[in-house]
Amino acid sequence: MNYTIYFSKIKAALLISTLLLSYCFYGQGNVANEMESSMVKTHEDKDLQWGPCPSFMPEGCTIAVLHGDPSKKNVDVFFKVPANYEIPAHWHNSAERMVLVSGELRVTYEGEKEQIMKVGSYAYGPTTKSHTAKCGSKDPCVLFIAFEEPLDAFPIKLK
Repeated sequence: MNYTIYFSKIKAALLISTLLLSYCFYGQGNVANEMESSMVKTHEDKDLQWGPCPSFMPEGCTIAVLHGDPSKKNVDVFFKVPANYEIPAHWHNSAERMVLVSGELRVTYEGEKEQIMKVGSYAYGPTTKSHTAKCGSKDPCVLFIAFEEPLDAFPIKLK
């Protein structure tokens, strides 16, 4: 019997067993323990914590973080403004994926025609592209926004 080949096969089997056990105990086990809970929220939930918008936004604008950390990638928020509210020109380092949850919102991106969002409308806002918006006169506007990058907003001084 060739003991070198025999012991090499035993070493390989032990290594594979160790790797599988490590995955089971440290990989999969930790992932299972760290799994997030699912969630369903509406913009009217009483437990939402609404906070202020950036200081360049007029009074009445609020944001509620739904998921994630605003200082890190992939954060989801509700953005709420009163009826007749004008959102000043601004831009973000992140692309925005938005769905209008309440109200009617007129949105204008730099160099583009105004677009009207109605409840259920989806919109995509490109990275660093400045935009303005105005909420309609009937109801407050609430947008669900998914930011790919950390949440930020920078005002644009219009001429």
